Amino acid sequence: MSTVLAAIGNAPSNLTGPNENASAGFRGFCSQRGKGKRKMTTKLYVGNLSFETSSNDLETLFAKAGTVQSVSLIEDRETGRSRGFGFVEMQTKEEGDAAIAQFNGTELAGRTLKVNEAKPRENRNGGGGGGGFGGGGGSRY
Repeated sequence: MSTVLAAIGNAPSNLTGPNENASAGFRGFCSQRGKGKRKMTTKLYVGNLSFETSSNDLETLFAKAGTVQSVSLIEDRETGRSRGFGFVEMQTKEEGDAAIAQFNGTELAGRTLKVNEAKPRENRNGGGGGGGFGGGGGSRY
């Protein structure tokens, strides 16, 4: 593409051709902040929660395994009532693994917890299905 632009005379000087080192133009694009070990948070799925369990309850429990970054209880849109599961974000992968080992299968408020690493959310296409010509048949006359 840069060859075409150069022929026209509009090519920016920082573009490179197909055989040139293209990465040279992108130095500094990725920041090198936080040199050393990069700590990544681990998001955990926590299921089979009692409807009475609060975010504070989960934060207090999971703090025993490490630093809790965030807690999110999932609620029903219409009623605002807990749907019985949520997510806890731990500061490091090691703390997340410790929390899974420590709390998966344990009891909280009379319910056996299911704790594992959260899976990435799947892309849900919004449309309802459908179409068709619903019912029908019958005589034209």
